[in-house]
Amino acid sequence: MMTADPPPLPGRAVIRQRWSDFVFLHWRVAPEEVAPFLPPGTRPDVFDGSAWVGLIPFVLSDHAFLPLPPVPGLGTFIEINVRTYSIDESGHRGVVFRSLDAEQLPSVLAARALFGLPYEWMHAGKRHVNDTIEYRSRRRTGSRPTTRIHARPGSTPVDTELSRFLTARWGFHERHLGRTIYARNTHEPWTLVDAELLNLDDQLLAAAGFPDLAARAPDSVLATPLGHPGVITEFAAARRI
Repeated sequence: MMTADPPPLPGRAVIRQRWSDFVFLHWRVAPEEVAPFLPPGTRPDVFDGSAWVGLIPFVLSDHAFLPLPPVPGLGTFIEINVRTYSIDESGHRGVVFRSLDAEQLPSVLAARALFGLPYEWMHAGKRHVNDTIEYRSRRRTGSRPTTRIHARPGSTPVDTELSRFLTARWGFHERHLGRTIYARNTHEPWTLVDAELLNLDDQLLAAAGFPDLAARAPDSVLATPLGHPGVITEFAAARRI
């Protein structure tokens, strides 16, 4: 059973960030649809017989390479990722990112070099309108896919087996320099609420290899509460599996 509380890191933390203003959109998919995208040594992690694909915007701030203080000039920026979920032969559950779009070019280049993560440089914006949150983005490279995500976070707390499966992922798997790596992270348990998706006009899912998902309603819509300060997240160094 997935737990909302993270296990301890396997070593000292090397990166620290603050994450806030999340919207979690998830779709059920057949496991065989995501299996070709996973790194060797991993397989689709499933819930209720389904694999899941997420489209997830949030705000990243206070980025620091420990033990140094936050990096000057990076400031606060938006990230939007398309991801699915993996499990390896040792039972480590993780995220596999199909794409990560970020506003800060230095962060994009550093993440690609250090972890092999599929970061892309984008232009993005976020606004709050009454009790709603809206993200907009356009990638600066390739076919320049766009997204617009407009949602209304609710007030009902959510803590279920499914919500923990989708959000309490204490690491990621990635193929980097010819090997599969696993990098662990830790943060305080999520504070999640129900949410209503008001509008979705998205091309990121299709660009990540899931061309049909944006045309149908997501099977799970969650968010962090409006005004929540976010979570401080720390990463340990990646290890080969």
